[in-house]
Amino acid sequence: MFYFVIFIQTAINTGVGIGAILLAGECLQIMYSNLSPSGSLKLYEFIAMVTMVMIALSQIPTFHSLRHLNFASLVLSLGYTFLVVGACIHAGLSKNAPHKDYSLESSSSSRVFSAFTSISIMAAIFGNGILPEIQATLAPPATGKMFKGLLMCYSVILVTFYSASVSGYWAFGNKSNSNILKSLMPDDGPSLAPTIVIGLAVIFVLLQLLAIGLVYSQVAYEIMEKQSADVNQGMFSKRNLIPRLILRTLYVLFCGFMAAMLPFFGDINGVIGAIGFIPLDFVLPMLLYNMTYKPKTSSVIYWINLFIMVVFTGAGIMGAFSSIRKLVVDANKFKLFSSDVVD
Repeated sequence: MFYFVIFIQTAINTGVGIGAILLAGECLQIMYSNLSPSGSLKLYEFIAMVTMVMIALSQIPTFHSLRHLNFASLVLSLGYTFLVVGACIHAGLSKNAPHKDYSLESSSSSRVFSAFTSISIMAAIFGNGILPEIQATLAPPATGKMFKGLLMCYSVILVTFYSASVSGYWAFGNKSNSNILKSLMPDDGPSLAPTIVIGLAVIFVLLQLLAIGLVYSQVAYEIMEKQSADVNQGMFSKRNLIPRLILRTLYVLFCGFMAAMLPFFGDINGVIGAIGFIPLDFVLPMLLYNMTYKPKTSSVIYWINLFIMVVFTGAGIMGAFSSIRKLVVDANKFKLFSSDVVD
């Protein structure tokens, strides 16, 4: 069970790393296309730039070393949300406001598949508390601090993610792009928000994505370095420094290569949510609780946990099927190393 959890968590973190590099590259592309509409640079070239920066930043040795970066990421997240919500409200009320269509797909089967894909994407996007949530299960004294971190994490998620998603859907309806900045800067019309606002939002989210990629990569680094490092020698000794430099560089290069080759932002989030976040957030905690505390089969808590496990196992299976189906369908829309991100 332990190795299974580690495998799932590593897969999630790698997927988040790929998504962060992809979205950061797309943000650079948005800024570039605004400054140079006829420019020749492609998406994969911006992803390569982000990857090089990530390789340099990945050499920060430990998770504890990122504490100041994490605080900066929190401030950037709040700033980005404030800018995006304001821009969406401005766009929705402007004279150039796009037509809002909130209708669902006509086919009932498509609606069902889209619903489970959306559940999986929401699990991935709003499941960011998984790292402090796992840490909160450790022995004291970590539990107290990590529980506070968990409460802070979900409070920030509630304020930032929900406000941005609700305002974006209100302004653009079902035509809203997975990267709301692209909706604010349509290809066939004028910008729907002031340039300075979009520019600041791009800078904020770009810096935050670098922080996200660093934080989520730490699990993979720790697993690799448990096998490669010599604990009897210093962190910056040649014996430990060279393997760390090589392994972390190869890991980030892999994430960057996958982001450039397969630019499926929404689809990747759906798959990660279905096979990663849903089991770790909703199934395994209930299973481990019943295995650890062994409540009586006649108790209410036992049946509540069992009900949650069954429901979310089904949601995870359906979400995985619908997300992979969407991935296969969307595969017909692009070429390898495409310059457009597939929603």
